[in-house]
Amino acid sequence: MSSKILERKIIELDERRKKMISSGWGKEAVENVTVEKIFYDSDGVKVSGYIAYPNDFSKKFPSIIWCRGGLGELGVIDEFNAQGILGTIAAWGYAVFATQYRGNDGGEGNDEFGGRDLDDVLNLIPLAEEIPNADVNNWGIEGWSRGGMMTYLTLMKTNFFKAAVSIGGVADLRCDKKRSKFVTKLVERNYGKITDEYYRELCQSRSVINKAEKISAETPLMLIHGTSDDRVPVDDSIELARRLLKYKSNVRLVLLENGTHFLKNHKKEINWLRKNWFDKYLKGENNGA
Repeated sequence: MSSKILERKIIELDERRKKMISSGWGKEAVENVTVEKIFYDSDGVKVSGYIAYPNDFSKKFPSIIWCRGGLGELGVIDEFNAQGILGTIAAWGYAVFATQYRGNDGGEGNDEFGGRDLDDVLNLIPLAEEIPNADVNNWGIEGWSRGGMMTYLTLMKTNFFKAAVSIGGVADLRCDKKRSKFVTKLVERNYGKITDEYYRELCQSRSVINKAEKISAETPLMLIHGTSDDRVPVDDSIELARRLLKYKSNVRLVLLENGTHFLKNHKKEINWLRKNWFDKYLKGENNGA
């Protein structure tokens, strides 16, 4: 089998940065886990990303796809943040796979904000075959902000995932040029001047709020959102949850009072929620989540 991972290199941070990560995320994000910067093949396009996994190779660990936020280079995660964010999840006992989306961080192609770059998410799955302690049949998915949108769109394409989490996820792009910042930037970056009709088509195809019934009913989904989010309105998660509940029972909505978009003051609570949700559905453990 030909390798889908084209390049890989273990992240090596200096002691000062390791101490900063230990202080900000916890020493577990540094100890006993490995984080690698990779380039991988996604439909013939070379895409940048990361993998992280426990250093214990005596057993298989469930796998999680992690979807970043932002558009283009805005939102790209560097090695320091990859060690903290992905190292934390790996320390919980998971193999983690993350994409920067095509066209970013030295990758080929164009970031289409939910277009062909959606394949960059799904094309992480075959990479697990190259990680000896990754369970290739037991998957979860998580996304933050734009990554929440990517998670929803992925769940519209497959019921493969056994658990999903969205934090501050974009569900409604409010398809008006004056209101949809993301789509305006997308158009300016990749399409130039287009008709209003095509603009609305691009926007509506990425707004899952009006097609919630297409999101996998088989995948337990937790929506987390701060009530003071000034980037992605909390209504995105509230309304999506309301619509999902019409046909889907395994959905949970968590609203964090006074929480901002980045939820910095709720880090411990969010980590507890996320970890226990994945533990419940990917490991069969129930710790009160």
